[in-house]
Amino acid sequence: MAVPMITHVAVVLPLHGGDVRAPSAVFNQIFEVFLLLGTAVGVVVVAYTMYHALKYRDDGSDTDPYADKVERPQMGEMPTGGSGGRKVFYSFSISAIIVVSLIAWTYSQLLYIEQGPDPAQTDALEIDVEGYRFGWDFVYPNGHTTNTLYVPQDRVVRLQVTSTDVFHNFGIPELRVKTDAVPGQYTSAWFTANETGTYAAKCYELCGSGHSLMTTDVVVMPEDEYEEWYAETEGTAETEASGNATAGNSSRIAPATAGGVPA
Repeated sequence: MAVPMITHVAVVLPLHGGDVRAPSAVFNQIFEVFLLLGTAVGVVVVAYTMYHALKYRDDGSDTDPYADKVERPQMGEMPTGGSGGRKVFYSFSISAIIVVSLIAWTYSQLLYIEQGPDPAQTDALEIDVEGYRFGWDFVYPNGHTTNTLYVPQDRVVRLQVTSTDVFHNFGIPELRVKTDAVPGQYTSAWFTANETGTYAAKCYELCGSGHSLMTTDVVVMPEDEYEEWYAETEGTAETEASGNATAGNSSRIAPATAGGVPA
């Protein structure tokens, strides 16, 4: 008699970019947590200090109001009595627990930024980024190259960044993404933009006389508009700036200073 075998098949559903925590949201959360904890600690310390400053202030009299309550040490004597250091122990222990927990939590958040969402669960858009003096090339999966970065809203975008000449650093401050562009090597970064609009991408490593001009636009479009734009570039290897075919790394594009959604 045959025994039926039961197998479990794991179905991995792709996550929408809007379901993925964006790096900007993670960094904002870290900032808010540190701000709240720092404010709380400051309020407690200041309140505790002011309370004891007022309670034990000098009222101008020559008598000691606590003479019958405490035994004050004489010069050269070690203080006795009190709580036996329990207050110091409790305060140190609580502070250590808070600090260690905060470090562990922050590390876990930064590790998420470093690793990114699970590639098997995200329908990510892969784009190669090439830096050069003094501009950026963005190469899409279909071979299309442009000097303005066009991405869809609410979708994970993975960047593979390199340089064709000297060290650069690609960063989009509003989207909290930043990584080095190293000649002969590839570094990775990722982001997801939840709002449409035009953001600025800049170089954050001094690379020459035109460093301050090494900027370009990052245009975030609704998904349907992006798909329409991407379909028009299918099978092409032309740049938005010149319209000429790109022949490997020897071809350069003028630094982009303005951008817009292509017609």
